[in-house]
Amino acid sequence: MRQSRLFTKTRREAPKDARAPNHILLVRGGFVSQLSSGIYSFLPLGWKVMEKIIKIIKEEMNAIGGQELFMPALVEKKYMEPTGRWDLDVGFYVDSSRNKASGNDRILASGKDNFVLGWSHEEVLTSIAREYINSYEDLPFAAYQIQTKFRNEPRAKSGLLRGREFMMKDLYSFHASEKDLETYYEKAKDAYFKIFERCGLKAVYTLAGGGVFTDKFTHEFQVISEVGEDTIFLCLKCGYAENSEISKLKNADTCPKCAGNIAEKKAIEVGNIFNNGTRYSDNLGVSFVDENGIKNSVWMAAYGIGISRLMATIVEVSNDANGIIWPESVSPFKIHLIVLDDRKEEAEKTYNELTKKSVEVLYDDRSDKTAGEKFADADLIGCPWRVVVSNKTLDKNSVEVKKRNQKEAELVPLKGFENLIQFRN
Repeated sequence: MRQSRLFTKTRREAPKDARAPNHILLVRGGFVSQLSSGIYSFLPLGWKVMEKIIKIIKEEMNAIGGQELFMPALVEKKYMEPTGRWDLDVGFYVDSSRNKASGNDRILASGKDNFVLGWSHEEVLTSIAREYINSYEDLPFAAYQIQTKFRNEPRAKSGLLRGREFMMKDLYSFHASEKDLETYYEKAKDAYFKIFERCGLKAVYTLAGGGVFTDKFTHEFQVISEVGEDTIFLCLKCGYAENSEISKLKNADTCPKCAGNIAEKKAIEVGNIFNNGTRYSDNLGVSFVDENGIKNSVWMAAYGIGISRLMATIVEVSNDANGIIWPESVSPFKIHLIVLDDRKEEAEKTYNELTKKSVEVLYDDRSDKTAGEKFADADLIGCPWRVVVSNKTLDKNSVEVKKRNQKEAELVPLKGFENLIQFRN
């Protein structure tokens, strides 16, 4: 990608209301554009990052038998009312009064709105599953989607960490027994740890409450960060953790599991998994006949990852005073190639050779920027490698190579330098 043709440009100043590093850096770097409080557009650089995160998530969900599907964003009242979640102040409801004023009352009945923009899809998928589950032979199965969610967040802040509209992966699994559910729960847990590790994050498995999703204890995946809105109590010895909302550790001197010391930490929730039991199947009439011909309720669990929140969390824990430091696995480009001293002929050749080898390159070919401005933009955007072609480097038949998270640059022979970068950590 030629930077001269890139749709967006970097900004020197942060948005006036921005406080969180992810908000500041993602806007300044041209990754996102804020349209309203808690509502963002993903620009070309930002969407490339999102696509790479999504690819990682899909690979790990597919590896544990998840089947991808896609459900509607508009959810009718009849699906959520049986579970008692229709009247929760969580979603954005369709304004039926406006439809009626315009004469468009063909879909919406009189009185209370009958549709809500989907903030969760347990009821929708459970209702779909009811059409296909009859026997124990139909179980287990797991299905997931990646879709935009809408939540009536009263405190939309901290950039992408708390939004009203956001991208989410939600997986749902259906089982013939609680034991089978618990087995899959552990598989999903392991898959989540792989996802976060591949995204450059260290997650803490944390006991939490069920909120509006379940009356059982659930588990969150928390990333330690000062900007986090959650407080967890973490054992420094065995790693056991509890969310402060349900924690007994906050009143304990040591961890009851190993006698280790307890630390209070601020953290960002990047994922959660819920054992929903038979709540949804009981309320929505989903059952199966077992080997003995006896009708049973279906056990169900749900597993969520906020993808845009995950992107923001990566920025929160991987940045410096100059900008973002993307892990290579999710960076929009692997190499930020910079040309100086009007050595475009040589830089073009390097760019074309890298592109032919399927190396992702952001090529700063701009002629109206100084070296300092180009270097500043490279640090802000945060690709893993910066490669400079200039008089200084070409005099030695080399390029200057610098890793984003290191201070020093080095001259590397021009021929085959991409192979050297390929195998470096």
